[in-house]
Amino acid sequence: MRKLFLLFLLSQSLSPEIMAGTPPANDSTGIYNKVLTPRQMKEDLQVFRDIREKANSGLYRYRTQKQIDSIYRWAAREAKKPLSTTEYYKILLQLTDFEGSCHNYTEVGKDLLDYLNRQRGFFPYDVKYIEGKIVFNNQTADIPAGSRVLSVNGVPDTALMQSFYKYCTADGYTITQKLTGSVQRSFGLRYLLEYGVKDHFTVTFTPPYSTEVKTVTLPAVTLDARKANLLQRFSAPLDSIIDYNVQPTHSFRMMDSSTGLLSFRIFSMADGADDPRFPGYVRFIDSVFQVLDKNAVPNLIIDIRGNPGGSDPTFEQPMMYLTDHPFKENVQAYINFDRDTIPYMQYFWGVSTTARMTPAELVEGKKFLKENFQPYSKGRSYQAPAVNPVYHPKQPAYKGHLYLMMDENTASAASHLASLVRAYARNVTIAGVETVGGYYAHNGHSPLVYELPHSKIKTKFSIVYVEQDAPVKPMQPEGRGIMPDHEVWQTFDDYMKGKDTQMEYVRKLISGK
Repeated sequence: MRKLFLLFLLSQSLSPEIMAGTPPANDSTGIYNKVLTPRQMKEDLQVFRDIREKANSGLYRYRTQKQIDSIYRWAAREAKKPLSTTEYYKILLQLTDFEGSCHNYTEVGKDLLDYLNRQRGFFPYDVKYIEGKIVFNNQTADIPAGSRVLSVNGVPDTALMQSFYKYCTADGYTITQKLTGSVQRSFGLRYLLEYGVKDHFTVTFTPPYSTEVKTVTLPAVTLDARKANLLQRFSAPLDSIIDYNVQPTHSFRMMDSSTGLLSFRIFSMADGADDPRFPGYVRFIDSVFQVLDKNAVPNLIIDIRGNPGGSDPTFEQPMMYLTDHPFKENVQAYINFDRDTIPYMQYFWGVSTTARMTPAELVEGKKFLKENFQPYSKGRSYQAPAVNPVYHPKQPAYKGHLYLMMDENTASAASHLASLVRAYARNVTIAGVETVGGYYAHNGHSPLVYELPHSKIKTKFSIVYVEQDAPVKPMQPEGRGIMPDHEVWQTFDDYMKGKDTQMEYVRKLISGK
């Protein structure tokens, strides 16, 4: 079977975890963050758009031709004077984000990334988004945990957050992940890209439960020092509950005699139905529902918070026990180029920004396209019916009340499961935050990466337009993620006490049912 879903989080590779190599003898910003001429940027911009017109089937999913034309005219105007690579990169980021796909991603070249990672220029501590504010997330002598950050190096908190929105791509018009991502994913390498390398950070803040304004200047640190501080962040115990780097991919336990908890941290437990791990996973899912049925457990919580996605058909397995309705992974899927070709091969890099595709891998990639898509006709290559089977309800069907927990970082395959639950699950209540992945459709499955000729900036997008098996629902507006029945964000008081606001809320729903 094929590995269809791109892991959303793995596409966000501008993170502190990128490791840099040994610095060369002449190591300076001028070498790696070179100045681009207007001619170079114009040519790169044309290549950027040409590739997307030919290979990106989601370019006009949420934007009209007029809107796309307009933002590209804006980009052309911005590039009429020489710009550094990072300044030009920020223009391309806005084009990438504007399309409306959480699988979109654009990245500067590896040499520049490695250079930035070698610098003693990192913000030393963690910060967290809570109740619309930037909250300091380490306990230090200078700044206590829970302090509200008002500004950094003179830039106010709201301006800081908004400057990072373009780095956080989302399906359609969804903004929930932009809110948290503009804080929790942006004070590492993204800060260096957005604001340059700084040797210190002047932080204006108010301590928790105080209105007194204080100012502290923190020295910049190395990447390794920052990573060590992140491990000691105030919220680490609570964060670890839904962290797929810490928790098993899937687990089940009884929280009490009346409530089971089935957690999916990431759908990477198998790469497909032909993966040797897949039968064991299927047996695990069946065993869970056998236990629930045997003991007539009235409440089941499925927790997919923070789940970045994974591979088909892992996420469909629990769904078959939750519905009386047959369903499919999608009702329609296609690419908008000939399956026997890869457009603009002269700029093609591969499927990952970290390594160029080898000739042998390219052969396998073309074979994958041929096996999974029908011959090109009328501007599209549609998905082969054989790789889009019907999933039928399984026994023992779960007859109790289902509570689905999700959040703004629920993406790709995980948000697709949430879409199916919203569409077809029986007796369900959904709590948490609107997902970054869309309800009705998404561009996903198969990523392609291209490298622009002059700037060496790489851009990645998933080529398959997927119309999900998602009937129209009144609570599901077009261009949005899966909407919760109960919107629940972490509260500041619970953060300070180390409490899981969303789980506490669901437990209260159950006890008060």
